[in-house]
Amino acid sequence: MTGTLLFDPLVPWPVLALVAALALAGVVLAAWRGLSGWALRGLAAIVILAALSGPVFQQEDRRPLSDIVLLLEDESASQQLADRPAQMAEAVEAVTAALAGRENTELRRVAVPDGEGDAGTQLMTALSAALAEEPSARVAGIIALSDGRAHDMELAPDLPAPMHLLMTGHDTDWDRRLIVRNAPAFAIIGEPVTLTIRIEDSGAAPVGAGTAPLAISIDGGEPEQYDVPIGADLELPITLPHGGRNVIQFTVPAAEGELTDRNNTALIQINGVRDRLRVLLVSGEPHPGGRTWRNLLKSDSSVDLVHFTILRPPEKQDGVPVGELSLIAFPTRELFLEKIDDFDLIIFDRYKRRGILPTIYLDNVANYVREGGAVLVAAGPDFATADSIYRSPLGAVLPAAPTARVIEQRYRPRVTELGDRHPVTSDLQGGDTWGSWLRQVDLEPESGTVAMAGVDDRPLLVLDRVGEGRVALLASDHAWLWNRGYEGGGPQLELLRRLAHWMMKEPELEEEALTAEVTSGQTMRIIRRTLSEDIGEVTVTTPSGETETVTLDPVAPGRFERLYRGAEIGLYRLVEGAQEAVIGLGPAAPREFEETIATPALFEPVIEPLRGGAFDIEDGIPSIRNVREGRPAAGRGWIGLTPRNAYETRDVTQTALLPPWLVLLMAALLIVGGWLREGRR
Repeated sequence: MTGTLLFDPLVPWPVLALVAALALAGVVLAAWRGLSGWALRGLAAIVILAALSGPVFQQEDRRPLSDIVLLLEDESASQQLADRPAQMAEAVEAVTAALAGRENTELRRVAVPDGEGDAGTQLMTALSAALAEEPSARVAGIIALSDGRAHDMELAPDLPAPMHLLMTGHDTDWDRRLIVRNAPAFAIIGEPVTLTIRIEDSGAAPVGAGTAPLAISIDGGEPEQYDVPIGADLELPITLPHGGRNVIQFTVPAAEGELTDRNNTALIQINGVRDRLRVLLVSGEPHPGGRTWRNLLKSDSSVDLVHFTILRPPEKQDGVPVGELSLIAFPTRELFLEKIDDFDLIIFDRYKRRGILPTIYLDNVANYVREGGAVLVAAGPDFATADSIYRSPLGAVLPAAPTARVIEQRYRPRVTELGDRHPVTSDLQGGDTWGSWLRQVDLEPESGTVAMAGVDDRPLLVLDRVGEGRVALLASDHAWLWNRGYEGGGPQLELLRRLAHWMMKEPELEEEALTAEVTSGQTMRIIRRTLSEDIGEVTVTTPSGETETVTLDPVAPGRFERLYRGAEIGLYRLVEGAQEAVIGLGPAAPREFEETIATPALFEPVIEPLRGGAFDIEDGIPSIRNVREGRPAAGRGWIGLTPRNAYETRDVTQTALLPPWLVLLMAALLIVGGWLREGRR
């Protein structure tokens, strides 16, 4: 039981002060005038003022509450290195035993696992949650068992009691890590891009290790080995080999004695893009479709267009001097022999053999295709004649032969069943509403894929691969009708864009491809595109070398997909038949392993305000003692807890010190006594 004197005034304190001032003034006036009863009247005023102040004696029945100590146990991945688990177990046992021997003390153990995803050690988040569940008035101290590598220190709460860090690790620990300082998300194909990397040793690293071996691998290929300096930024020029995602892996072999090799690898994924598409358009004669081709290509800012038009064929004899027709001589030799490899795409629009381009030029175009170039032929009526470009050396790379028949009738182009599975023509919108074309050259397919058909299901668009290059043959010169909106028009621009990018070997338009894309965290979507109706299972090889098979589900004609969540962080290899792909899930070095050497530096801003301490477990577990609030809470070999002396009030009793009857009696007696004394005088 504890007793306390309290005041519960019947009037506000300012009013009580005013009454006291008036009473004092009356007593002073009575004394100054020599009234003999002034003392009794003063005592009566004091009694009345004391009664108005409401003095109460309060008694409380209190039950003492124990102090609470929070023990944060860091169980993150970095705490599993070397002998840190054993150090943790030893420290937990010692601290638990020490607190168990203290009176009036309770222990709250808080486990701190890895954060979700790659969030790292969320120790302050766990501390905030633990403090929210306990009365702050009972928390006497906080002890953290950790390597000091917490990744949410900016979320540290206001602490009600001193915090101490018992740190795992050893003074002899050291680690080597690979850091990527600069890596662009996009780069132009064929142009070098500079990556900045650094190999860094931390902790008690061996003396004299000036260089380290570095292995560089692109798309999971055979790595190339280099010796690079340690502790210096290294600028590496990398040229992307292809468009789309390029996965570059840097690896430093594990050195003897280092804590972990999980931070010795870096994965960089860079998308390769083309700077500009260089197109050579060869028009055999002026016609409405020629201007449409030109306008479409010129409207694309990413296209550099060279347009070669035959305005006056040799057989036309009208007597007009050549000097009045030609502004400059067109550099055919330079374009078709010397600089043909500078073009990404060559388009022949209604071109026929007229002797303007010698056979050697066309033979060079055929070789250009075999070596990786791309040719698109938009055939007009001349393609079915004896002067057809098919009857030149270029015919050896074309996928279909003309039958010498030109069909002049209205028809609506449509995508074939195989075209529904080909990325160039699949998902073209509005097939039932496309406008009609009025002419088609009859073809006999010899190779490739018939993606679109026309009159009586005759081939209209044929795609083929020749050597390293690609060829597309459009058996009509009426595609321009779509651009003019004839009968509602059609997707000419989209079809041309897809054709150009397919011939440029853009990965997203490959008809036979196995790809993967990261959806979130360690989840990826595996995508298989094919012209076949069925595919086999995909074999997934994890970063640790384990394999498993995944069955993909059909989602569209020629497209199969499946979501897959990787259990590990790192490089995954995918194989299905002859198709292969690589992808990186998460960072190559998780946040937990970016820096692994134990340090108290991150905890100092949290520990210092309440004068806590940081200690190495390898130097022994400090003893625990009581300290007063505001005093140093750590010293040589000891840490302090602040007793809170908290209690629970079970019952409260209040007794008035001046009951009304007693106040009335005392005040009446004193006033009457003062009056009687003055009357005798």
